[in-house]
Amino acid sequence: MNRPRSSNSDEADRPNLNNLNANIRDEKTPRSTAPTNNDNTTTTVVASNSNKIPYGQYQIDIYFQALTAGKKPVTTTDPNKLEQQAREAMSPQGFNYVFGGAGEQATMHANRLAFRQWKVIPRMLRDTLPRNLSVKLFGKTYDSPILMAPIGVQSAYHPDAETGVAKACAALNVPFIYSTASSTPLEEIVAALEDTGGPSPPSPETEEPAPPAPADDPATAASASASAEGKDPGPARPPTSSASTLVPDPKPSRWFQLYWPVDDDITASLLSRARVAGCEVLVVTLDTFIMAWRPLDLDTGFLPFAVGEGNALGFSDSVFRQKFSDKFSTGENEAQVEDNIIAASRYWAGEVFSGHAHKWEDLATLRKLWGDRPIVLKGVLSVEDAVLAARSGVDGIIVSNHGGRQLDGAVPSLEMLPEIVDAVGDRLTVMFDSGIRTGVDVLKALALGAKAVLVGRPVIYGLGIAGTEGAKHVLASLLADVDQSMGLLGVQTVGELNRSMLRKISYGGDVKTSL
Repeated sequence: MNRPRSSNSDEADRPNLNNLNANIRDEKTPRSTAPTNNDNTTTTVVASNSNKIPYGQYQIDIYFQALTAGKKPVTTTDPNKLEQQAREAMSPQGFNYVFGGAGEQATMHANRLAFRQWKVIPRMLRDTLPRNLSVKLFGKTYDSPILMAPIGVQSAYHPDAETGVAKACAALNVPFIYSTASSTPLEEIVAALEDTGGPSPPSPETEEPAPPAPADDPATAASASASAEGKDPGPARPPTSSASTLVPDPKPSRWFQLYWPVDDDITASLLSRARVAGCEVLVVTLDTFIMAWRPLDLDTGFLPFAVGEGNALGFSDSVFRQKFSDKFSTGENEAQVEDNIIAASRYWAGEVFSGHAHKWEDLATLRKLWGDRPIVLKGVLSVEDAVLAARSGVDGIIVSNHGGRQLDGAVPSLEMLPEIVDAVGDRLTVMFDSGIRTGVDVLKALALGAKAVLVGRPVIYGLGIAGTEGAKHVLASLLADVDQSMGLLGVQTVGELNRSMLRKISYGGDVKTSL
């Protein structure tokens, strides 16, 4: 069993290394340590009562472990080599599913090239200490501008799956966005975080009440009927995560991403569960109402949703299960999801990937069901849609092309970010997604006006390579890179980042990408 070192011993063991980076953290900041792999490597995790997170300290911790114990990072710290390392560690189908994009992957490559076209202009002889990475979103202060993007079917990448990534995020105070396409039920993830020191989710009795449903609301009636007849989703699956060594923040933030079902009853049930689970923000993905043309998956016939993987949220939902039973039961044979996974998978896919896009006026239904908590639209790429979003009464948007996974040939997200910020940045919280790989990428997006950024593939590569610890290492490395790069750029707080620190330069030969 790994035994955490005391903070006093830790400081005594490495005075010289701390002197190299003493400005990164207050020596009096409470710290705890948690193992990062099976070889007793430890990584600093800041206690919840500290005033700031010394993310840059992770760089020194990596050197310290290498110099004193010969311990190397659990994954590479090179963003350009991480993809290849994941390719070698993961199953071909799992890797192709997270790596692959739509069509010829033109949009994927364009996302990276867009970042390379913007260069930063560092400033000198400016105070950069102490650095503060915190941002305020929807009235709440978060420790950094990084959010974990909603990524589904994480069991295809590693057995730790969504639970492992949620633990990694909690340990670093990064909001975890739960995907509708998860392979782990939402309540199971919440319970796992409780087991490792996370908070208890608000119970239905203490939960902020949702707006009352109409008396004839079929969702309410279906849910009540299922409960009265004992038609619950059944016993919960045993936890899939094998990692339980992290020390998460006592109040880890979680948001909920929705692939918007056709049936309002099912939508109401999913959102009710998310509210009870303590999800703070609703992220509605607009660009994935139908599957894209993805050659890497087509060539191998890999579609996990068709065989039940990635359907955990739906399969554990009482309203969905009741509707499935009503539709497929014959005579005295009551249909259960578990009895016909293929039929249940088709029914669920017909709800969330129906091919029918919702309309702007339908957002009123989501507002009624979600209440006054923030609603964010993900997948906005045009100024016109951003303006419509502002008029619709939502609270924020995420400028995103789904990481190049949906419409091949779509404009890079970063290309549209400045225009969208100029159009609606004073009315909406504008965030960014698609193509983030390095700390400087994060700073570029923030300087162009984004209030926060989502990171996806790199963390999943870490998960695929080394489970929870790999995901945590990649996320901690990115945060450290952001911290250190802010100092080198000459800024002390995220609020100082602005477009004057960037120059757009189109080099004909600057086509190298790191996907």
